[in-house]
Amino acid sequence: MKALVKYAPGEGNVDLLDVEEPSCGPQQVKVEIAFCGLCGTDLHVLHDTFVNYPPVILGHEMAGTVVETGKAVREIAIGDRVTILGATSVQCGECVHCRSGYFIFCPKRRGMGHGVNGGFAKYVVVRPDQLYKLPEHLDLDEAALSEPFAAAVQAVTQITKPRQGETALISGPGPIGLLCLKLLVADGLKVVVAGAGGDAERLQKATAVGAAAVVNTATQNLSSVVLELTRGIGVDLALECAGHPDSVRACLQALRPMGRYTQVAICGRDIQFPIDRIFYKQLTMSGSICYTVDTWKLMMDIYGQKKVRLGDLITARLPLSDWRAGFDLCVERKGVKVLLYPDA
Repeated sequence: MKALVKYAPGEGNVDLLDVEEPSCGPQQVKVEIAFCGLCGTDLHVLHDTFVNYPPVILGHEMAGTVVETGKAVREIAIGDRVTILGATSVQCGECVHCRSGYFIFCPKRRGMGHGVNGGFAKYVVVRPDQLYKLPEHLDLDEAALSEPFAAAVQAVTQITKPRQGETALISGPGPIGLLCLKLLVADGLKVVVAGAGGDAERLQKATAVGAAAVVNTATQNLSSVVLELTRGIGVDLALECAGHPDSVRACLQALRPMGRYTQVAICGRDIQFPIDRIFYKQLTMSGSICYTVDTWKLMMDIYGQKKVRLGDLITARLPLSDWRAGFDLCVERKGVKVLLYPDA
């Protein structure tokens, strides 16, 4: 089968190659991939700025249909439509983090798409506990957003814990920021979304999703918009989804006294920010990295309630053979979510 492979360490070294189709063991499940989403992590693997173990097939945001089950598998059947929790492909299962459900901190953990083979291929083979059956109303392309949506569910619902009537700021209108926006809007919050000069298209999408106001910081003053919207008080909560020092400082400035700040994006470097603002405003600051198994259960409940739909965030569906065009769209911040699907 054809697969998008990081075939050697170093910058680049990614190409569409012929690889052996995976076989299904007695305690495994084989899934035919319908769609796999492009993520910033895939770009980092391309440029070798994220840990990876070549040769390895890229892609970790997947949905598809079960085509084979091992003899020992009982809970999954051929024909089931599923999404895949790829971050738990390798874990020790014994450390305090694994036992508490926070597998992301397991020192032996490897995820699909960089640590083990991922979803930019026609087939993947996984453990049955990595699979989540999809409700009938959820399309497979929409379900391919489950992995980033789970990250948003943890950041918003489990870490920040918004309350009705509050006002929120999302700084960074990328895929994760817009997924967070969908959850906040569904919870009845008034949300300001801020972006930089290259985010015009994504800010338009934020308006369509339900943002109360959008701010292009290249031409508008975020503080002025926030103060006007909140009658001079400031927002109750801020989610930093851009990973930029200016965005961090803007979120701290926009928060009201006793507000809540959640770091969702990776800055990737040390930054300077006014730490005394945390003291003088008595802010609560948190970080949110990935998700837990409980997060995925909560996400499936959200799907079942039809509380949030994600399909309008998909702006490109490309065959795997056009992977370079898909990567370019992500780099240029054109559209929101790019999906790749196996060539016929």
